[in-house]
Amino acid sequence: MSLLKISDVSMNYHSIKGETQALNNVNFKVNEGEFISILGPSGCGKSTLLNIMNGLLEPSSGYVLYKGEDIKSNLDKIGYMFQKDHLFEWNTVWENVILGLKIKKQLNDESKDRVNELLDAYGLLRFKNHYPSELSGGMRQRVALIRTLALKPEILFLDEPFSALDYQSRLLVCDDVYKIIKTEKKTAIMVTHDIAEAISISQKVIVLTKRPSNVKAEIPIDFENHNLTPFEKRRSPEFSGYFNRLWKELNDGNE
Repeated sequence: MSLLKISDVSMNYHSIKGETQALNNVNFKVNEGEFISILGPSGCGKSTLLNIMNGLLEPSSGYVLYKGEDIKSNLDKIGYMFQKDHLFEWNTVWENVILGLKIKKQLNDESKDRVNELLDAYGLLRFKNHYPSELSGGMRQRVALIRTLALKPEILFLDEPFSALDYQSRLLVCDDVYKIIKTEKKTAIMVTHDIAEAISISQKVIVLTKRPSNVKAEIPIDFENHNLTPFEKRRSPEFSGYFNRLWKELNDGNE
């Protein structure tokens, strides 16, 4: 059984000017341990789809199942990583990371030990008493991800998590996030507008059509060397083939 099943999901928005259909019968599945990226033309509803998948939005029709149950009954299994890190500038790294645990009343010796282990594993332990303004953009994103992982989610949703960073930082943080998610054995679904990013970090790319969106293609990404980092994949001979295919899928019929 798939970890996540998106079945006949449609979404209509209503305004004074009338009805706008954003999504039209979207269907696909996500298996446990997969890293999937969602690509599509600008304004096609990628973030809307992500928010339906994680239970923040109710679709006009269709449903999302998590292990065969309604996603809204499993919100505690979900972690979310936003475009911005949303760290509180007046809190230290430690205080930011344990915030979710405090809110959910899960802060105890065991969870504190886990947070310390995560900070240590991903190079942030010596910065635990620093403030966000003292960190680089990449380090801030690592803190945001560790804050999410502290709650032990089974599936992560990432909404263009690198878009607020400069190009060099994006490359470095993409490697960092990929390593963390792979090491922690998490299932992840990412929305991005960056073809190269999707290829370098994903095992499968879902390509959406222009609005009203549905699934145009599902493209497996499988490099011969499975140990390459996202940055190394960009320099692999296989990379250009995937890029050209995705570029064609995105632009054929989407002009």
